[in-house]
Amino acid sequence: MVSLSRFEQYLDHLAQGLGHADRRAGLEGYCTGLMLPLSRKSVEPMAAGLDPLHVSSRHQALHHFVAKADWSDEDMLRRVCQWLVPMMDFTSGGFWIIDDTGFPKKGKHSVGVTRQYCGVLGKQDNCQVAVSISLANEQASIPVAYRLYLPEVWAEDAQRREKAGVPPEVKFATKTEIALQQLETLVTEGAPRHCVLADAGYGVDTTFRQRLCELGLDYIVGITSAVVVWPPGVEPLPPEPYSGRGRPPVRPRETAQRKPVKVKELAFALPQSAFQTVCWREGTNVMLSGRFAAVRVRHAGGDRGRARLHPEQWLLIEWPAEDVEPLKYFLSTLPPDITLGELVAKAHMRWRIERDYQDLKQDLGLGHYEGRGWRGFHHHAVLSIAAYGFLVAERIAAANSPGAKKNAVAREVFALPENYIPRGSPTRSAPRS
Repeated sequence: MVSLSRFEQYLDHLAQGLGHADRRAGLEGYCTGLMLPLSRKSVEPMAAGLDPLHVSSRHQALHHFVAKADWSDEDMLRRVCQWLVPMMDFTSGGFWIIDDTGFPKKGKHSVGVTRQYCGVLGKQDNCQVAVSISLANEQASIPVAYRLYLPEVWAEDAQRREKAGVPPEVKFATKTEIALQQLETLVTEGAPRHCVLADAGYGVDTTFRQRLCELGLDYIVGITSAVVVWPPGVEPLPPEPYSGRGRPPVRPRETAQRKPVKVKELAFALPQSAFQTVCWREGTNVMLSGRFAAVRVRHAGGDRGRARLHPEQWLLIEWPAEDVEPLKYFLSTLPPDITLGELVAKAHMRWRIERDYQDLKQDLGLGHYEGRGWRGFHHHAVLSIAAYGFLVAERIAAANSPGAKKNAVAREVFALPENYIPRGSPTRSAPRS
């Protein structure tokens, strides 16, 4: 069961970063509302769930706290981590997991909304998209950085920016650039240099991978089948000799027999003996397994080897036996002596951020905010993460207790008040004292 005394201690810890003591009540009300079993967790339903006899006043208070009050969402996330991270065991290593998530929206006035790819819908549609980084280990994970992606049509529209309260310092940045900014901030603040995980939306960007190396961060990132590499044992010829005029050549040379190939072509050229069945994690009911091959390659740059020669790294190929072609490809800078089983297990740790978003959206109302402003969007999101962080901490504490069962407090939520009256219910007489 969730401990109410620990919840009070947790809120006291978070409230220290709010700036004013009178915001403590707003924090408690909002986080409690997010953990109530409501079908919709925007401000009005939460106000009705918290105080059904004074909905209007509670609604105003919650709305002011989330949309108007000037407190730092970055500091709130930092305090969530200060509470949770010491409970996480990183003796087996940790991960920084990069991802973005979409929120379908009607209309065009909510900050950052435009027609773009929405992962929830699996297609282009009207939505908002946020980029986040989660800190994860084998036990748990928590988002530690979260920022709305502001499309160019918004970034360049001064009138829309002002109306939505977009800070002047926020300029247009791609999702990859936002993720790198978040990582650079974490590293600058002294965060450990864990391995970075990201899907192909980030992994195909050569500049992104190069910057991770410059930051001293190993990575396992998804790539597409069209990425070009030098196959195992095949390397380009040295650049043309320097003529003494202009810049010295750095472009590796290729020949008809010595040239890079797409990773899909390389996968088809590998012998069947290169693939092994690997089990990487115990799922809900069965052990998760797949068929994989890993070979050492050099990335050939964005245009068939016209860039400098890159260091060797792993190409991991996932090819289910029943499929006619590979399912996924990954590039990784993890050490050459890592085993295939370890490489596969680490590549599949991205499921952690998928679990984060599943719980945050289904149970804690991450996508339910109905305001239109920049501040409210980020405040609501970090308060959802704060509520989630407390539940994750309780889950870890329960799992570490003697005789604990798996997922002992998974998705624990508070109960509705005994006198809760849903909005729209028929009137009824007040109970006698």
